[in-house]
This record gives sequence, C-alpha cells and structure tokens, in this order.
Amino acid sequence: MIRAAGLEKSYGSKRVLRGLDFELERGGFLVVTGPNGAGKTTLLRLCAGLGVPTGGTLEVEPERGLIGFLGHESLVYRELTALENLDLYGRLYHVSERRERIGMLLERFGLWDSRGMRASALSRGQLQRLALCRSVLHKPELLILDEPFAGLDSDGAALLDRELAGMREHRTILVATHDPERVEPLASGRLALA
Repeated sequence: MIRAAGLEKSYGSKRVLRGLDFELERGGFLVVTGPNGAGKTTLLRLCAGLGVPTGGTLEVEPERGLIGFLGHESLVYRELTALENLDLYGRLYHVSERRERIGMLLERFGLWDSRGMRASALSRGQLQRLALCRSVLHKPELLILDEPFAGLDSDGAALLDRELAGMREHRTILVATHDPERVEPLASGRLALA
C-alpha cells in the first residue's frame, strides 16, 4: 500500500529525511518511532499527500479521498459544532448514510452529549476525539495517525486502544507515536527514525 525507496525530504538546507526505505502492505499496521525532530510528522504528511519528497520515490496506493489523516492540528472548524463539522466532512467525502454514520461515531467516541457544542468550546481531549471521528468518518482504506493519544485522558486513550484494535482487521494503519508499547500488540512492523 505504501512503498518508499531512498525517500528524502529537505526544507532548504535542512535535510529531515535521508535515504529512507520501507514498505507497508495492505492490512498492515506500521508504528513509526523516533525522537522529536527525527522526521515522523514529515513522513506521515508525505504519505498523506500533504507534501512532496525532494528525493527518492514514494508510492501510496489509495487515492487521497481514501486516506484518513490525523495530524497535530485537529482540522476542524472552531466556529462549527461537533455535529456540523462532521456533517461538512461527510458531505465533502460523499459519505453514504451520513447522518447515521455521524451519530454512531459521536456515540462511539463519547461525544454525543457534546454534539451541539462549538469546537472552540470543547476540551483538548474532546477536540482530539472529534478529530479522530473526522479522520475515520469516510471509512478510509489507509489511516495515518500522528500522535493520536495526544491530549486524551485515560478513558479517551482506552477508547482509542479499542478503536484501533477493531480497525486493525479492516484498515491499513500508519501511526507515529512516542509510546510504541501502547500499540505494539497491534503492530505488524516498526520503523525507527534517528
């Protein structure tokens, strides 16, 4: 599903990724680790189609509409409610039975009671849960998550553990995390960036 050979990314004279080779097969779960500044976020953004490599090759099989991405920013509109945000993204992605899917996700991620709140009024953990709902709303083939546990309390983290375990059978997943032991039981591979 993802193949990289000699992958490089530079910003001006600063080289972030150098000669990276890896493969993520369909149905795989790849965990990316490394210290701050190692290029984890850059790699995930390249795989999501949000950047262009400066060297090497990167092949990502699904088209962008079949990729779910969770980055450091929630990518939700702060002036819209949780429900309005998901409805907007549902329309953009042409999600069939959109209202039912949104209701199910809001319930599953513990946001049903907060569905009428503006995103700007949500706590950091609630905002992260909403961003997770947004990233899986269209049932992507490839799910790319950058530090998905950030901002989640223990209940939210346990909920995400369950969700990832459930999605493991039906999705290809690429996760960057500072806590690889948390997702190790689900992983089919690990990529350590120095």
